[in-house]
Amino acid sequence: MRNTLIAVLALLALTAPAAFGKEQSFAAKANGQIEFSMPSGNIGCIYTPAGGTDTYEPVDGGPELSCDRIEPSYVNVRLGPQGKAVLTENPGEQGCCGADNIFAYGNTAHLGGFVCTSSSAGLTCETPDKRHGFCVAKSRMLYY
Repeated sequence: MRNTLIAVLALLALTAPAAFGKEQSFAAKANGQIEFSMPSGNIGCIYTPAGGTDTYEPVDGGPELSCDRIEPSYVNVRLGPQGKAVLTENPGEQGCCGADNIFAYGNTAHLGGFVCTSSSAGLTCETPDKRHGFCVAKSRMLYY
């Protein structure tokens, strides 16, 4: 029994880092916003803290996470602190996905009340209670 327990604990120790990923953090700009892109270059996001900036205030005061996907069609999804994420199809010509911060696959980031996970299958971001969020990828777009 003891050997079985040791074997199970050893297996958990080997698989835990891959299963849970690494916490990744990003430096904020002077205005408090954080920009990051996925390694594919197809998805880029801007986090705006509560209260907004001198030039931008989120609809509900923030915080806000706004992400653009370029292909196969240009869409934007915006998540605030309360309520369902909002999808905008064809938001017009906007800059996207050129941030210096690359959100490595397998990592998790906590952005002022949002929890995001990066994987080769897409980007998932949720409120801490997991009631609202989105998953954006080249092959799909889910928002709730």
